[in-house]
Amino acid sequence: MRFLVAVVSLVLVVDAAQGQKRRAVRSPSPPVVFVAKTVVLGPSKDNTLYRFNDGSRSNGAGPHLFAGMTASNEPRRALLAFNLASQIPAGSVVTRVVLTVRVSKTIAGPRSMSLHRVAADWGEGVSDAGFSRDGIGNVAQPGDATWIHTFFPNQRWISAGGDFDAIPDATADANFDAVRWESAAMIARVQQWVDQPSTNFGWIVVGDETRATTAKQFDSREAGEESRPSLRIEFNARP
Repeated sequence: MRFLVAVVSLVLVVDAAQGQKRRAVRSPSPPVVFVAKTVVLGPSKDNTLYRFNDGSRSNGAGPHLFAGMTASNEPRRALLAFNLASQIPAGSVVTRVVLTVRVSKTIAGPRSMSLHRVAADWGEGVSDAGFSRDGIGNVAQPGDATWIHTFFPNQRWISAGGDFDAIPDATADANFDAVRWESAAMIARVQQWVDQPSTNFGWIVVGDETRATTAKQFDSREAGEESRPSLRIEFNARP
């Protein structure tokens, strides 16, 4: 009788232990499902840097941007920035990036233009040189980026002509009509800006500055939705 009780007790103990083990097993979490999405953004701000050593010229509200060398050997560089945080949720994975600008005037043939990350914040003021003479800019207004200023009249670039990475994120041949930049480095850059919004100061377009008469005119964000610069971003996001 004692033996039977001991066996029954042992069975109950083993069964209880196994039940505890069964209760401790958890079902695996369902996999995270991402949804493929696309946004096309216009610039949140843009401007042109005109080489004037006193930083007196800009074109923040003007209809055009410029990059390259003028006939008088004066460089122009175009600044572009895009507000990603309002359109791309945190945690998204960027898969493709294409920047498109429209060349609306040029007297040069195809020229290589490079896209560089800007390393400091900069401004777009209300300076406007209009349509006919905006190749030389207008009087810089408060908040404008200029050749020596990030924000006219008191805040300055460390280096005249803009603070930007020496190695470009992309290069493209610019002739007439649409110019497109697309590269793996641009995907990595936009991913960085999505993950760390405080580092997003946009890009600067640097044209051929080795010879005269290479400058090209682009339509700015003020030119209208159909011809303004556009940044197409494809990404995977949580639903």
